[in-house]
Amino acid sequence: MAVKRIQNRIAEGRYSLPIVAIYALCIWYLGGLVGQKLYIQLAFLAVSTYLMVELNNSNALIRIYSRMVSCSFLALTSMAPFLFPSLKIALLQLCFITFYIILFHTYQDKQSPGLTFYAFLCLGVGSLAFVQVLFFLPFLWLVMMFYLMAFSHKNFWASILGITLPYWLLAPVAILSGNLDMFISHFSQIAQFQPLFQYQQLNDHHVVTLLFVVVLAVIGTIHYLRRSYLDKIRNRMLYFSFMMVGALALVFVILQPQHIEPLTCIIIINTCPLIAHFIALTHTRATNMLFCLIIACILLLTAYNLWIPSLLF
Repeated sequence: MAVKRIQNRIAEGRYSLPIVAIYALCIWYLGGLVGQKLYIQLAFLAVSTYLMVELNNSNALIRIYSRMVSCSFLALTSMAPFLFPSLKIALLQLCFITFYIILFHTYQDKQSPGLTFYAFLCLGVGSLAFVQVLFFLPFLWLVMMFYLMAFSHKNFWASILGITLPYWLLAPVAILSGNLDMFISHFSQIAQFQPLFQYQQLNDHHVVTLLFVVVLAVIGTIHYLRRSYLDKIRNRMLYFSFMMVGALALVFVILQPQHIEPLTCIIIINTCPLIAHFIALTHTRATNMLFCLIIACILLLTAYNLWIPSLLF
């Protein structure tokens, strides 16, 4: 029998998620919940956290009882208070998680245009907040083709219809309200891929936070690649999807660092299942020490982002 260490007791504990939720609420309070009136953004986070629970439960991402996926999501999101005020990022986060929940139900089902439509409709709504998310579209079709094995001509056209529907609905509103130029300007940003490598727009909080999340993603990825044979084939495909989308988001940050905040949000979503799998399903003394180090780094980085002034590079 494997030894249950601190990391396993926390990962399998029924009170872990409520405790982390209270911690996150305190961080949001310190980050300006009342002063900046961030109640809507907090509500979005609450719904997103519930959806992360559903993402884990509906797909059995971790083969034991554990709330580490949602706990990791709350801890990492609360670690970046510079994301708190943005309603657009909160909407993007919610839509991207919902997209995953619906899309994963199409696994090995090439005759699921309904689910595909609703999944990509969520992505289309998310693109209203961050239109560059449409750059992921060709790669998400590859995910459907090679990992979910759900790509077909019906599902392809359902995805096109779903992702464009928000724009078809908003276009008449923009015309009637006289905001057509703003609507066109938003959509035309997808064709603007310049300038590249503009790192002078970043500050130390952005960089340090992203680097830490990437380190967690690397740890989780290495662990999963070594231990994936213990999971069912379906779960392997889902985790490979997280790895691919997270890696693409990181490449996007490298190319266009001016979009680091929404892309950090996407990387966090894809990192949480990977690091949660590592925390919940390892039992050695070394991994237990690493878990304690991760917790300490999250606390220190949260305090750093809250109270240390930012410096531009």
